[in-house]
Amino acid sequence: MVAWGAVADAVMEAGGKVIGVIPEKLKNVKIAHQQLSRKALMVEYADGFIAFPGGSGALEEWFEVFTWAQLGYHNKPCALLNINNYYTSILSLFDHMIEQGFIKSAYKDLIVMDNNSKELVKKLKDYKSTYIHKWQ
Repeated sequence: MVAWGAVADAVMEAGGKVIGVIPEKLKNVKIAHQQLSRKALMVEYADGFIAFPGGSGALEEWFEVFTWAQLGYHNKPCALLNINNYYTSILSLFDHMIEQGFIKSAYKDLIVMDNNSKELVKKLKDYKSTYIHKWQ
């Protein structure tokens, strides 16, 4: 299990900026990191989005920004850090959705994924969306 506060602290100590995303209810019970900004700023300031292995909250937030990419609200990369093949089944789910005719294969192509964090960061830096958004 990752200590998310430790990850945020390390990023800030290295000079990075961290924008926290947490439900208000959890913030009220002192789980939130006290130096992080609100979710509303995340999309505006982020250069991209990475979901670490996690639970339904991480997936909900990742799928939200991923959906926004499909709709053309942003052209930023949406990545999955696939440690120990944690997210491999997500790609299988996308294959199933494509096979069933619910999504275009181009949507799956938007997903940036690697099992190595350094390689994932390289992919994010090199990311150039060629996707023509759903409503264009």
